[in-house]
Formats: sequence, C-alpha cells, structure tokens
Amino acid sequence: MSRFLSIGEAMVELSRAGAGEDSDLWRLGYAGDTLNTAWYARACLPDSWQVDYLTRLGADPFSARMMDFLQQARIGTAFVTHDPQRSVGLYAIELHEGERSFAYWRDRSAARLLAEDGAHLDAAFAAADAIYLSGITLAILPEAGRAALLSRLAAARAAGKLTAFDPNLRPKLWESPEAMRHWLTEAAQGAQILLPSFEDDATWFGDASLAACATRWLKAGAAEVVVKNGGGTMGLHAAGQYRECPVEMHRPVDTTGAGDSFNGGYLAARLAGRGPDAALRDGHAIASQVIGQFGALVALRQTPG
Repeated sequence: MSRFLSIGEAMVELSRAGAGEDSDLWRLGYAGDTLNTAWYARACLPDSWQVDYLTRLGADPFSARMMDFLQQARIGTAFVTHDPQRSVGLYAIELHEGERSFAYWRDRSAARLLAEDGAHLDAAFAAADAIYLSGITLAILPEAGRAALLSRLAAARAAGKLTAFDPNLRPKLWESPEAMRHWLTEAAQGAQILLPSFEDDATWFGDASLAACATRWLKAGAAEVVVKNGGGTMGLHAAGQYRECPVEMHRPVDTTGAGDSFNGGYLAARLAGRGPDAALRDGHAIASQVIGQFGALVALRQTPG
C-alpha cells in the first residue's frame, strides 16, 4: 500500500452554528490547513493509498476526541505523538459575506514540538511515498524544527518521493517577514510541487503576475508550480512549460479550506497518474464544492476520476 503523509497542526475549530453572523451558538469541529488537505486527499485517493497525519497532540479530552476524529475519517494516526504538558490549538471563524477572519489560541499547542524527535521523523518519512507540509507547519516550529523537517523533505525528494509544499503565508505566526520569506524559500528546495496563492505572494514577495510568481518558485527549486488565484484563472508551470488556466468562478458561501481542498484534489490526481492540467481541474472541482458549504471539512457530492 502506498502512503501519503501530511505534516502540521490539527486544531479545534469553532464556527457559528446558528442563523446569522451574530448567533451565539457555536459548532465544534476539527481542522487545520494540512489536516484539511489530508482529509480531501483521503476522499479523492483510491483505497490503495493510506493517508497518514503527523502531528503532536496533548493528553487532554480534546486531544482524545481529535484522535477519534482522525480515525473515523480514515486518516492514519501511527505518527501522532502526545505531550502530557500541552493541548491542541483552538481557532474561531467569523464570516462576513462569505469571507473569513480568524481568532487563534495556540501558544500551548503540542504541535509546536512535532519535529523534536528526529528518529520519529525519520520513521515517518521512510514510510511515506508522498509528503506534504505547509508554511504554517514551519511557522509554528522553532528554527531547529524547521531545519529538521526541511532537511528530511529534501532527502525524500532526492530519493524519488513526491514532495509538496503550500507556502500558506500567515505573517502573524512568524517572528518577522524576513524570516517568513527565508524559510518558505528554503522549503522550495525540497518540494517537487509548489502550491502558492497569488494574492499572498504578491503582497509579501512582490510578484507582479501569476507568471512571475511561478518563475520565482521555480528559481527557488520547485519543479512544478500551481499558482492559485482566489477561484480565478490559475498559473501552471509543469514539464518545462508555463500556461494560464481559466476556470469557472463560483460565488462562495464560505471560503474556509478552499486552498487546502484544492491541494488535496490536485495531489490526489497527480498521485493517481493524471497530468497537471487534469489535476488542476480536479482540484478546482473539489474546491468549488467546498466553498459552497460552511466549514473547512465538508462532505463532497462527488470526487473526480
């Protein structure tokens, strides 16, 4: 059985459960950018693929519920470790006309220590055929943890494993914009596939166009780049060629998880042997379903392929 490994922070999610933006009723769920991608990869990949999640949780009831959730979602927990002194992070989503804002409580998140055990990382990377992480994964770690992850990512790519990275820029999580740009660029050396978002990259790297964004990541070391663009025309550089790919726009109900779900659909398609253009269409089809419902993790009406 082939194995897809996603690495990052799984969090407790609070979203409004009542009608209207002023409702005092809240719904508890579980999410996080790399968990979201693992969820959608699991939905799209055949059963010949095992999807695993590498994170660190606490020893509290919310962490136990998180483990139950992962298992019920058919996401493997063999590489989840537990910290008796810490817990899971928490975030709340506010929506205004379909666009989201977040409040976070994650200073004592056990996931900040997910890269502390080098032998554990080695075992996880050795077992995986495809490995995915994000800029948020790196942002929550100390520098030594970032270096430990990225050295193994580069080694995995050199060994012929598929490696993928979404920069997923969250400046508030980083100690400085300069540190953010440095570590994200370092990650590109170990990532075969880069999945950036144009609006964020234009703001923090100064990219003037989709093509400029793709070119910068190629120069940093990536081999294949998909530049997401808020549901609009995307940039794709693959097999030595760049093109722009128009897609059908959809009015969002909730944009939470849109990029993560695209990543899951795209990577699942590539792992199933579909070409980059077909994989882009598959990822867009998944994201289009997700933004039409509330929450980061939603039931899909259908999966491509």
